[in-house]
Amino acid sequence: MTSLFDPIRIGAINAPNRIIMAPLTRGRATREHVPTPIMAEYYAQRASAGLIVSEATGISPQGLGWPYAPGIWSEEQVEAWKPVTQAVHEASGRIITQIWHMGRAVHSSVTGEQPVSSSVGKAPGEVHTYEGKKPYEEARALRLDEIPGLLDTYERAARNAMAAGFDGVQIHAANGYLIDEFLRNGVNHRTDAYGGSPENRIRLLREVTERVIATIGADRTSVRLSPNGETQGVDDSDPAAVFLPAAQMLSDLGIASLGLREPGPNGTFGATTVPKLSPRIREVFKGVLILNSDYTPELAQEALDSGVADAISFGRPFISNPDLPDRIRRHLPLAPDDMKTWYSQGTEGYLDYPRAS
Repeated sequence: MTSLFDPIRIGAINAPNRIIMAPLTRGRATREHVPTPIMAEYYAQRASAGLIVSEATGISPQGLGWPYAPGIWSEEQVEAWKPVTQAVHEASGRIITQIWHMGRAVHSSVTGEQPVSSSVGKAPGEVHTYEGKKPYEEARALRLDEIPGLLDTYERAARNAMAAGFDGVQIHAANGYLIDEFLRNGVNHRTDAYGGSPENRIRLLREVTERVIATIGADRTSVRLSPNGETQGVDDSDPAAVFLPAAQMLSDLGIASLGLREPGPNGTFGATTVPKLSPRIREVFKGVLILNSDYTPELAQEALDSGVADAISFGRPFISNPDLPDRIRRHLPLAPDDMKTWYSQGTEGYLDYPRAS
């Protein structure tokens, strides 16, 4: 049987174990979205993960609306990321960055412009801003003549990621953000080549992935999807009809890994009764399949045993357990985290969680 502690090759990356650190927004960059020195220590503390997927990182000012989240579109940001990747590598770790366009889930007070999406509409609820939470704003539909420029920003982000020392990138196509807003018909009401049929709705994901592959190689390119249930008001009437062809397309392109965030009916952040698609995606995706959402070490091992997953990514447990793989190996209790410090600035709740004795 495959163990969580068995090594695995993820494209160009040799991971020493199958415990992946999931992307976790922490809000420790500057207001100008530049990484800060404390981020180097934070990620280095967690370098024993088989692979670190960085917090979601903006590809452009238009697409980054989360306060104090980092970007990777400018030279200043690239230079500020270099100490982070260097610290991880010096700690014998591996790290890729998750490149992110938030689509309609931004606010003009952060980005300076109206949100864009696949179609006109707005997300339910409220959005984080520098002045606190505000209602989401109505997004405009991305024009056809804007898509080539959007692809350019993904290419630039991928090239910058490699210049900053990352081992690869993960394209964020999940959780109700821009690419997900194109994938799912609950939001995508377009009548052009990017709307209507599943093939058309997959088109933007395919073009982004092809552009990133052309820039850094398929063996350093990964994708994250959230194929079951509603996220931030984004849903689909028939998830299998779009996500199975999407997974097949990504498999054909030969990407290094596919990550799936699949909450269950008792999900702590997003609960749904929509069945998980991972067993069916496993049949069509031949690369490394990484599952995520509310996994315990025991459930993670069961997923490996069943063959539905090759690795498991853990999110919140890595916040308060920087040495999570060692704790799992030694069957030690996991330390609880403090939600009040998830997105706060400074070192409290960020650098001060101890390793197990």
